[in-house]
Amino acid sequence: MPSPVIDAVSVSARDLATAAQFYGLLGFDFPDITPDMKHLEAETTPGATRLMIDTHALMEELTGEVPRPSNHAAFALLCDGPAAVDAIADRVAAAGFVVVTPPWDAFWGQRYATLADPGGYRVDLFAPLDAA
Repeated sequence: MPSPVIDAVSVSARDLATAAQFYGLLGFDFPDITPDMKHLEAETTPGATRLMIDTHALMEELTGEVPRPSNHAAFALLCDGPAAVDAIADRVAAAGFVVVTPPWDAFWGQRYATLADPGGYRVDLFAPLDAA
């Protein structure tokens, strides 16, 4: 099985528009933001690492914790498929590490799980659901 690759970096924000404005100053482009939006991704070229911004409310809903830098994903790993997300999460749990959010089929079309490294930093695993 191929090793996962870093595909995206995620941050959280209380206000998506303000966060997009800041990252826009750094050279990132974003689609128009709608009032009900909870998740935003910078537009990138194929193969480039993506920047994702999620609302604090969405992250609290997914993790059960108020976002702060040490409890939100520092990076996300693109896995070979949904079964790989499950297998890696199972392997991590069996080794005694924390699976914060067990694998689930996310509303944005991915199999998703969140792990905690020994220092408490979050690492997300994901794969497109259509890769099953």
